[in-house]
Amino acid sequence: MKILLYVGLLLVALGIASLVVPIPHTDTEGIKVGNTNLGVQTSHSERVSPVVSVVLIAGGIALSMAGARSRN
Repeated sequence: MKILLYVGLLLVALGIASLVVPIPHTDTEGIKVGNTNLGVQTSHSERVSPVVSVVLIAGGIALSMAGARSRN
């Protein structure tokens, strides 16, 4: 089916992007006393585990192959 091919290609692209692009994450910690807020906001970027990226790429390749075979 054509949809498997497209979903597979999308998964491969997401897997490759997850290896390169970090995901930003912001944490806010603090206390509130009356109408006053006292806090610290930290922000950092994390990459997805390489295992997750490999699973996305492998699953995308498998779906793409299944989609290409069903078209023939």
